[in-house]
Amino acid sequence: MNAARTPPIRWYFDFISPFACLHWPKVRALAEREVVEFRPILFAGLLDRHGQKGPAEIPGKREFTYRHVLWRARRSGVPMRFPPAHPFNPLAALRLCLAAGATPEAIAAIFDWIWCEGRAGDSPQALAPVAARLGIDDIAAAIAAPAVKARLREN
Repeated sequence: MNAARTPPIRWYFDFISPFACLHWPKVRALAEREVVEFRPILFAGLLDRHGQKGPAEIPGKREFTYRHVLWRARRSGVPMRFPPAHPFNPLAALRLCLAAGATPEAIAAIFDWIWCEGRAGDSPQALAPVAARLGIDDIAAAIAAPAVKARLREN
């Protein structure tokens, strides 16, 4: 008799979310024991579809969210520095991740750049050093590739 194959775990995330960054170390550790599919998504697309604003777009929620994230980061020992602007347009970061294969190394490099180092993740120029570390010489071409755009829409 064949044992039933367990479906992979799918982790949907957006680099705009400091909560996703806080969860990343746990997800990465899980991926060492289980099959995990990493699925970058555009959180704003989900919000728009449901007629919602993001927590950082609502003044009271924004303040609470920022304080709560920093508290959770300190509590779990995760270094956290907010990027220069938040919310920001994460399309370049999401597409870079996909262009780099959505590997744990790519995800970690982008989260570290934006949320641990506190750098901008909203343009190809801002992310060029990360792209270079990931072996992508022409970030503009990589994130403009039709297959990369299609994959993000599919996710």
